[in-house]
Amino acid sequence: MEFSNARPDVVRAISQRWLLKFWHQQRGASRVPQWQAVETEDLSRMADSLSFLDVLRGQDGPRFMIRFHGATIGEVYGSGDCRGRYLDQIIRSDTCATGLAPYQEAAASGRPIYTIQDMTDRAGRLVHNERLLLPFSRDGETVDRILASFEFICPDGAFHSRELMKGLTAPPTLRLSATIAPQPIR
Repeated sequence: MEFSNARPDVVRAISQRWLLKFWHQQRGASRVPQWQAVETEDLSRMADSLSFLDVLRGQDGPRFMIRFHGATIGEVYGSGDCRGRYLDQIIRSDTCATGLAPYQEAAASGRPIYTIQDMTDRAGRLVHNERLLLPFSRDGETVDRILASFEFICPDGAFHSRELMKGLTAPPTLRLSATIAPQPIR
């Protein structure tokens, strides 16, 4: 999967723009912001659409252990409580390679990753999955945590969100995959 370089204004959702601005402010002079900043920030108003993952490095590359995922993410993926499970155990096998690539890029580059995928719900309505991945660390250098934010948007309004990702008849269509330059957001 290729990632184009993009400016921060490529991110469309207001909550994700706020998170990206927060990430940049916390980064300071470090390569990536420290996770402690997330622990002190009150993210409860957007928790339903967030996921926190640990980056565990091994001989076969990084794996991503889910520490938390909000109610919306659990509903869309059709999985109640995934804490302690690896992302590659949750993502459908036919989409695993493209589903994990953005996480791998965030872990390797230390930069925010933004993707938009199009899919259809069980009634055939178009749904856009906008995902923002923000890398964090304990030491300011090595990415060992990722904060993922999801926005599911249907141009027609309401859509069937329950098990949206499990019920796909075809893999999602990738519309955008971008690495976001770490610069101030206005």
